[in-house]
Amino acid sequence: MKFAGVQSHSVEIEPGTHMRFWVPNETLQKTTIVNPNPEKPVVVLVHGFAAEGIPTWQFQIGGLTKKYSVYVPDLLFFGGSYSNSSDRSPRFQAECLVKGLRKLGVERCVVVGFSYGGMVAFKMAEFYPEMVRAMVISGSILAMTDSISEQTLKGLGFSSSSELLLPDSVKGLKALLSVATYKKLWFPDRLHRDYLEVMFNNRKERGELLEGLIVSNKDTIIPEFKQRIHLLWGENDQIFKMELAHNMKWQLGENASVEGISKAGHLVHIERPCVYGQCLKKFLASLPADEPQKSP
Repeated sequence: MKFAGVQSHSVEIEPGTHMRFWVPNETLQKTTIVNPNPEKPVVVLVHGFAAEGIPTWQFQIGGLTKKYSVYVPDLLFFGGSYSNSSDRSPRFQAECLVKGLRKLGVERCVVVGFSYGGMVAFKMAEFYPEMVRAMVISGSILAMTDSISEQTLKGLGFSSSSELLLPDSVKGLKALLSVATYKKLWFPDRLHRDYLEVMFNNRKERGELLEGLIVSNKDTIIPEFKQRIHLLWGENDQIFKMELAHNMKWQLGENASVEGISKAGHLVHIERPCVYGQCLKKFLASLPADEPQKSP
């Protein structure tokens, strides 16, 4: 991360709620926060449920920092982020993320959201359209309805979201990785044990986050997004299949586009990092120039 030019910084969102961000070195001058470089558009990378920010986006950060100001948050109850609020909804995560970005001087950004982070990104774009100029979404959906949840878990052979996404054993973690990847990954059991210890803390709160994801089918409304939305998918995703991406594109309308990456599953950005990075940068380069942020 030092080589990529980013460093860790904790932001107090409100009393009792702190969110950790990895931010460009140039925006932190001793204890003073300065606005992002106006010549570099801001890209925010939002992680999924099984890892915090840096492990999720480690292969993309370095390739983006030359042309973009890259911000990588740890969502609440991941990494160094926490809250004493009882709200566990994706909307609350989005609200805190937007407040944190504003405190870091970010006014406009492109949001890249993976899996759980994609649902948070959709909430950011829905409720803070002035902040989000475009989105790239991978392996995610607009909302986790009860029917999608039931159908997905049944198809994967899991009884609950917690069983899938909050493994408490090496066997459970291997099962999660097995359904999340196209090609089976092999690691020594000691690495799996280390990963469980480091990445799956705050288990009670994360279980509540999973419960807070589920919404009733009858309560689901498709927002009218004005932003461009690029759905960048692993063609062999077993968790959120490619057909879901095409269906979502139809729901989102003409501002949405779909692109599949072959020989990649749910963890497309880790399995095919070079191809993913090329697709991401191509989309970012296609966006019209945004008005530069004002200097402080």
